[in-house]
Amino acid sequence: MSKSREKKNKKCGTYIGGQAVLEGVMMMGKTCMATAVRDPNGEIQIEAKRLNKSEGVKKASKIPFVRGVVNLFSSLVSGTKALMRSAKVYGEDDEEGGKVQKWFAEKFKVSVMDVLTVFSAAIGVALALALFIFLPRFLITLIPPVQGNVWEFVLLGVFKLAIFLAYLGIILLLKDIRRLYMYHGAEHKTINAYERGVELTPEKVKECSRIHDRCGTSFLFIVLIINIVIISLVTWGFYELIPDVTNRIARFFINLGLEIILLPLIAGVSYEVLKLLAKFDNKFVNIFKAPGKLLQKTLTTREPEEDMLEVAIAAFNKVLEMDDNPEIPETTFVTDGILSKMLEETKKQFAENEIDESDAEWIYSLVLDIKRSELKNERTVKPSESKKIREIVEKRLTGRPLWYIIGDTEFYGCKIKVDERALIPRPETEILADSVVKSAEEGDKILDMCTGSGCIAVSVAKALKKKNVSVTAADVSDAAIMLAQENARLNDVNVTFVQSDLFSNVRGRFNIIACNPPYIKSGEIPYIQKEVRENEPRVALDGGDDGLDFYRRIAKDVKSYLAKDGMLIMECGEGQANDILQIFSKRDYAIVLKDFAGVERFVKIVF
Repeated sequence: MSKSREKKNKKCGTYIGGQAVLEGVMMMGKTCMATAVRDPNGEIQIEAKRLNKSEGVKKASKIPFVRGVVNLFSSLVSGTKALMRSAKVYGEDDEEGGKVQKWFAEKFKVSVMDVLTVFSAAIGVALALALFIFLPRFLITLIPPVQGNVWEFVLLGVFKLAIFLAYLGIILLLKDIRRLYMYHGAEHKTINAYERGVELTPEKVKECSRIHDRCGTSFLFIVLIINIVIISLVTWGFYELIPDVTNRIARFFINLGLEIILLPLIAGVSYEVLKLLAKFDNKFVNIFKAPGKLLQKTLTTREPEEDMLEVAIAAFNKVLEMDDNPEIPETTFVTDGILSKMLEETKKQFAENEIDESDAEWIYSLVLDIKRSELKNERTVKPSESKKIREIVEKRLTGRPLWYIIGDTEFYGCKIKVDERALIPRPETEILADSVVKSAEEGDKILDMCTGSGCIAVSVAKALKKKNVSVTAADVSDAAIMLAQENARLNDVNVTFVQSDLFSNVRGRFNIIACNPPYIKSGEIPYIQKEVRENEPRVALDGGDDGLDFYRRIAKDVKSYLAKDGMLIMECGEGQANDILQIFSKRDYAIVLKDFAGVERFVKIVF
């Protein structure tokens, strides 16, 4: 698309601006900024943050000349942060973690990449001051005849302009800079496409110009020219007022001081000039725009590849989306990080969403393959690990139970597959399984009613393999039976499964009957944890009006299915044990067992 045609087709302006970062683009709108980066795996990651400007900054941003300084400073800060963050995304994922990274994590609780990026930013500022303020002044001191006359200011301008152009040209020799300039071109093309009503697809956007009026290159060139003019006038005026300063060293440091002091004024004036030029598009104004556009065309932008355009479009669309809808949440990159800080942030996020903080510990311990007790040992979390953690955390924030997300859980020495077909095995239920194992004798027949995932039947069968016991498992749900069968195969144990509503399809007598029936009162189900209420099967939760319906049904028939001196072991809800003992009044022996928290949780009855 030609430039003249683009002007004719211009349909709408946009307040969105941006900059290129490492393997990506940052776009900034009215209320947010979004940085899109293609990571080493080829995926586009987007970090989007709201712009929480203070009232003072907002007011200052409206004052002519002052707003230039404020906007320049805020742009430098946000741009540097975006560049540093993109470096973390694009950094290599060191599988060994690195001794240096580990040492920094343990000693200072910071990532070595954080240290390097801050150091790099400081070096960048120092280099800018050295190249564009110190060096030109130093070169002037090498030519004594020009000092104190008009040629000092002429040569100063020539040196600054030459250093600026030389700097842009030299860094272009670096491969990473060339790719940065290609992303710069992708940023411009995307904004131009939007302003001209072009569909934001790589195929359509690549036809647009990579030159834009509001480019930072043009701004830098204007800053340079205004810097030369203002510094020359102020320096000339200063020495007109104080002509006695003839010492070369004194003049050198006075000149340096004046340049640094005048930086805010230069920034403010430059911003107003650029803003004024952007309002007009005619031959006269284009004379002033031409140098900046020429620099863009020859040095600071390159034709991007289509995958680069995809990244720029992703950042631009994210800003549009978030500016239009303030309810859209922020997003962050998946990068390396310090374990303690990441875990603390996840726990805080879970607490804000009424999710048990212990789930955060489980997520980190599972992904990092360490015990929960070892989470206190500081370390660096690699990007690949961060990505897995993020994926699980995001799913958990939807309300889906953690173990359904993980897909399996540990139960009494067995790996148990879990999903929405059955309740998630609770740690305290291991006490029930353990009681069955310790009570069983050689050749016993064991029945597990309301088996659900089969965790009790499978773990008991595995633990008692050498005692030649037979294990039968029953459940009213066909789906639960299928899940339990999968768990039996997963743990290589022999269990007979029966689809049965309690004893209805069960045949024979058993030495031990274990059961973890539904025991929550019907009226309490709307008030239990949301994730349990909305995800786990209600048929496995609802125990009737008082929560004891299943115990009454079991009491009615259990003797017909127990061998002589047979034992019934059941789990129950808090405060139900004594009521259950009353239901099973015709018994020979009964005891109540407590769970890990000291709650009366299990009833063991011998007939």
